Amino acid sequence: MQASPPTPAARPPLTIRMHERDNVAIVANDGGLPAGSVLASGLVLVDRVPQGHKVALVDLAGGAPVLRYGIPIGYALKDIPAGSWVHERLLDMPDARGLDDLPIATVKPEPLPPLTGYTFEGYRNADGSVGTRNILAITQTVQCVAAVTDFAVQRIKAELLPKFPNVDDVVALEHGYGCGVAIDAPDAPVPIRTLRNISLNPNFGGEVMVVSLGCEKLQPERLLPPGSFAIVDERSVADVGANEAATLDVVCLQDDAHVGFMSMVDSILRQAEEHLERLNARRRETVPASELVVGVQCGGSDAFSGVTANPAVGFCTDLLVRAGASVMFSETTEVRDGIDQLTSRASTPEVAEAVIREMAWYDAYLRRGGADRSANTTPGNKKGGLSNIVEKAMGSIVKSGSAPISNVLSPGEKLKHKGLTYAATPASDFICGTLQLAAGMNLHVFTTGRGTPYGLAQVPVIKVATRSDLARRWHDLMDVNAGSIADGTATIEQVGWELFRLMLDVASGRRKTWAEHWKLHNALVLFNPAPVT
Repeated sequence: MQASPPTPAARPPLTIRMHERDNVAIVANDGGLPAGSVLASGLVLVDRVPQGHKVALVDLAGGAPVLRYGIPIGYALKDIPAGSWVHERLLDMPDARGLDDLPIATVKPEPLPPLTGYTFEGYRNADGSVGTRNILAITQTVQCVAAVTDFAVQRIKAELLPKFPNVDDVVALEHGYGCGVAIDAPDAPVPIRTLRNISLNPNFGGEVMVVSLGCEKLQPERLLPPGSFAIVDERSVADVGANEAATLDVVCLQDDAHVGFMSMVDSILRQAEEHLERLNARRRETVPASELVVGVQCGGSDAFSGVTANPAVGFCTDLLVRAGASVMFSETTEVRDGIDQLTSRASTPEVAEAVIREMAWYDAYLRRGGADRSANTTPGNKKGGLSNIVEKAMGSIVKSGSAPISNVLSPGEKLKHKGLTYAATPASDFICGTLQLAAGMNLHVFTTGRGTPYGLAQVPVIKVATRSDLARRWHDLMDVNAGSIADGTATIEQVGWELFRLMLDVASGRRKTWAEHWKLHNALVLFNPAPVT
């Protein structure tokens, strides 16, 4: 009879230390470890320590720095004996590093060798971008039209979409903006350009269709001014599925021609059918991996995020950059405490100054709201072992890999450069994903330790679990198990390559992510720092 694999409880005590300077380590065992457990070093636990939480490896005097990732993540509020559970209530969080006297473009790594020969099957667009899906997106100028558009979309899916087998889906770009806002306020361009650029995402094939109410502040011509969606090359409409001319296709519900609700709905269906015909003529073609535009993000993070999933994503980020692709990392408050790492990795002083500018803007934004970066960490983050935002940031920033940061985007801007980009966004999962969509991502990677069913209708989302227990319990929600790194059954490099190959399969349509399979779609949430009237 073959022996069964050992259960997690039967495994010897296992701790993970991230840096040789660290005076704490995290407990890796499922369920944590009870008091009295003897670590491999001979240290005896004084307290029960939950999984992912820190244990003091040495006696820590009051006021002493607590080191993880080789940096102080806090200072002991009292004496902490070796073997004790080190949690957030025992730590005083360090102040945020100032934005002066930072290292500027000081890290000059040897260029990584190009990664050639990798391709995927994508939809090439008239503007040169490439989609990983072939979707009709219906833009809305204002929340007021959302219910009508949703009703129409359900009919489109039931009555029209079956006639166009090469079109993957129809989605309404619903949002909460468009009226009741200070449309001319200094920060109003952020949500407006976000919605504009989402409408032009490469997965939508250049087909721009808008539903408007008529009286809203965000008029269609302001959202998508002439020329913002015009064809930029000479390919035929049949080849690229793009609008033939720079004429904005708008269904206005307040038009006198609409008599009754069904008149509005029928008008949306008539216009949608024209776009569906053009999209249906498109075909996938072999394109280089350099056409991937990947947004990386984490949510429901835990102490394993910076040990397993995020380092694996970081390794994959380097693979993508080597292949000539575009990768965006974001979440301003979750990298703020690593500002020196970002400015030192900037490819030029100008890029470093742009990073500082975005951090300073966000610091001021939080101050206006009477908050600071410490408001970021959630109860779930802390339950998963993250004591504060400093510790969380050190584990979050590793998603960016090791390549030079060659570009910086402000919220809502569209990406125009290859390589590694810092796209400044709030850390909110929904807002970050929305802004990365606006930047032009055609594939999304999302790591989680606590677990979240997050997904987007507009782009495939690959979910990476930080722990094997999560991957086991959420086996039909997680696409990759990075917990194998902590288990010792895989390396960071192996999981990074697994993720890279999965990206090519998902981008080609050969595989669907679990979020796509179940049609799990979060709402778009526009970042609106401007006043609401």
